[in-house]
Amino acid sequence: MARIVGRRTVPWLLSLIGFVVLAPLAVISPIGGAFGLAAMGGFVAILASRRARKLDQRCEKLSGEFDILSQRLVRLETVARLIADQQMRIERARADEAEPAQGKQAGNAAVEAAVEEVTAEIGLLSGIVRELAAVVATQDGEIARLKATPPAGPAPTPVVRPASRQPVLDAPVVPPPSPAFRNETGGTPWVPRAWPPLERSEPVTDRARPDRSRDAVMVAAFDGDGLEVHLQPIVSLPQRKVVSYEALARLRLGADILKPELFLPVLERHGRTTELDRRMLPLVATVARHLSGRGSQAAVTYALSPHSLFEPGFLRTLPRLLVGEPGLSGRLVIALPQSSWRSLDAEQAGALAELRGRVGFALDRPVDLRLDPLALADRGVSQVKVPADLLLRPDSRQAMPDIALDDLVASLSRAGIRLVAESVERESDVPDLIDLDVPLAQGTVFAPARAVRAEVLAATPPQAAPSPVPPPSREPGGDDPEPPPQRRPFRDFLRRAG
Repeated sequence: MARIVGRRTVPWLLSLIGFVVLAPLAVISPIGGAFGLAAMGGFVAILASRRARKLDQRCEKLSGEFDILSQRLVRLETVARLIADQQMRIERARADEAEPAQGKQAGNAAVEAAVEEVTAEIGLLSGIVRELAAVVATQDGEIARLKATPPAGPAPTPVVRPASRQPVLDAPVVPPPSPAFRNETGGTPWVPRAWPPLERSEPVTDRARPDRSRDAVMVAAFDGDGLEVHLQPIVSLPQRKVVSYEALARLRLGADILKPELFLPVLERHGRTTELDRRMLPLVATVARHLSGRGSQAAVTYALSPHSLFEPGFLRTLPRLLVGEPGLSGRLVIALPQSSWRSLDAEQAGALAELRGRVGFALDRPVDLRLDPLALADRGVSQVKVPADLLLRPDSRQAMPDIALDDLVASLSRAGIRLVAESVERESDVPDLIDLDVPLAQGTVFAPARAVRAEVLAATPPQAAPSPVPPPSREPGGDDPEPPPQRRPFRDFLRRAG
């Protein structure tokens, strides 16, 4: 107790004076008590300033001592480094004196290895040049052969498929022979198998040299009536109520239905991906128009190819799909990959900004979950589509966001963006998605993608109302135009003549 009182004598004395003197003085004379309290406050401030000054002097003294210690440590470090360098030079000199021949041999070996490496690289480059020359010569030969080949006969009349899309099990579908595409090995051309319709998405194992006959069959089906539109619903969680749809492109080859993973690489090799988007977008707009006519508020999303963004004037043509139909604004949603959103140039960003309010936007095909909700909302993105495996079972930490997944979903929701968990293939993943507060989901667990009926796609868009005829303008002089002559009865003419 004595130690505590001794170290804090002045505060104890001030407290005692305030309790013994100021309290009765405040009761007897409030003004005197106020002046006494002010005087005590000034005294306390003076004591505090003196104490602060003493502490400042002590800190300066300690900093000076630390400065002296740091200088001594720097000197010791410099001396130790000099000693170590001298010792290393002595050891190096001894090693050079003991084995001069071995050092020369090692230097020669290093030079020889570098020369051999450069020679090998030159050989590889020359081999690549030879292969390119051979490919160019082969293509020149094929072009010359095609020019010399007589034109083929008239193409056979395409067979119209029935509306029920029942599989044909009697005979396989064989594509018409084409002189422009033949196997280099001389074998039979690639023909799709004929069994009940099956969506094929397994990748081809041998991709070293693409099969030209297979590519020809796919391109022929794409140019014909092989392109189909399938719809897969997007449902809300946990109610599982359909809120929108995604339009998926499918390519029918005989009895097989190919997913984009199989035919998109072929279209990319032939430069036809933009044509795919040009053909799909009017069909998707027709589907959105059909849903609106039935009283549905569901929107239709279509995943645009990133190559179409670089097509001159492609984005400028999108408003024509919904011209004259203000009720369909926002019903057509364009989805772009995350890499495309990150690499938009000024022209593309301006074209997308002009589409806001008429066409919705979404982000899909993400490479990671590092999303900026505010930046996406500024660009007009209303949906972010992420695979369920990336949300629940990420491959690495590089794919995870900087914040927790729950916080990511909440931040997207605050910015007006709804997260869609796509490719949900297992029922056991649905409770985990609900725990993460994911609002929307899509996958075969809820409903598979189904083909759109041909009569829906064949519906023609409504024509815009004709503009009203403007009233006749006045003459330059300001007088009304002369009215047309009127027929008067003959009796009226006789009355005027009399």
